[in-house]
Amino acid sequence: MTNTTPVAILGAGSWGTALAALLARNGVPATLWGRTAQAVVDIATARRNTRYLPDLALPDSLQLAGALEPTVRDAGTVLIAVPSHAFATLLDDIAPWIAPHAGVAWATKGFDPASGRFLHELVDERLPKHPAAVVTGPSFAREVAIGLPTAVTVHSSDAAFAKDVARMLHSPLFRAYTGSDVIGAELGGAMKNVLAVATGVADGMRMGLNARAGLITRGIAEMMRLGAALGARIETLMGLAGLGDLVLTCTGDLSRNRRLGLALGRGVPLARAVAEIGQVVESVQTVDTLMQLAAKTNVELPITSLVQRVLREELSPAEAMKALLSREQKPEYPTSAHADVVPAKAGT
Repeated sequence: MTNTTPVAILGAGSWGTALAALLARNGVPATLWGRTAQAVVDIATARRNTRYLPDLALPDSLQLAGALEPTVRDAGTVLIAVPSHAFATLLDDIAPWIAPHAGVAWATKGFDPASGRFLHELVDERLPKHPAAVVTGPSFAREVAIGLPTAVTVHSSDAAFAKDVARMLHSPLFRAYTGSDVIGAELGGAMKNVLAVATGVADGMRMGLNARAGLITRGIAEMMRLGAALGARIETLMGLAGLGDLVLTCTGDLSRNRRLGLALGRGVPLARAVAEIGQVVESVQTVDTLMQLAAKTNVELPITSLVQRVLREELSPAEAMKALLSREQKPEYPTSAHADVVPAKAGT
């Protein structure tokens, strides 16, 4: 595949580096930008990101950049891959330089911590004239970097732009699908991190594989209830952006959120567990936003609520699991005359 549209990948962490290498291998003119100048120099010199992906030799065609203005100005598509807490600031930084007809895509998962808003709301507000898309799905950066098979999905209200981004990413070992449900795609990518803490806690407490499967299944039920209340499409949440990412994050030990849960389940204090992971653990901030959305939409999220109480250190993991398991018996799902509608209010 050859693509002549230059792409600027903003964020030289593990995910940004893996996506930049993928694009370069696909023949896309790609430039990887990092905020820390010395880190960019180190990556360019070693031709690998020794901090995040030391085993990945970067393609010769991949360019490295420490200057934001020319990197953004010359790009036909800007792909953002920074943590959610840095997303809003980066949008403000690129707004003066982005080309008038350039598209904006992001592989960032989570909400804006300062406002609790979806990331697409920030893009619509700050870069309103640019086509926009979210790239999400079950994808550990390390596995993408070494070329293991992966499938993601690209959602946008602009079908042509979604196809363009997917086409640039797509390869025999990296399948990129498309969709138009941005809210559902973003909700799945954010909520799975919180639910992974719950399954990690259960595994850390050695509660068994049955418990893990139950938590994942009831977790997707919570995701679908909240998604229905927010206007997301159920098929999105049952697809790569929802169920796919949830299963990966709940079962794969490369997940920082699962590792946090594992540590908490083994009795490690929260502050120490986060410090030992050494990278941003999105669930710590995301859980509060999810519970705010649940309150606004009158949706009950028992698993998510108990994760919040554990992360606030109001309950121990053992107390939270006891509270979850002692909930009253009830139907798996309420009876509805419309089988395709997930009720907004139901218990887990």
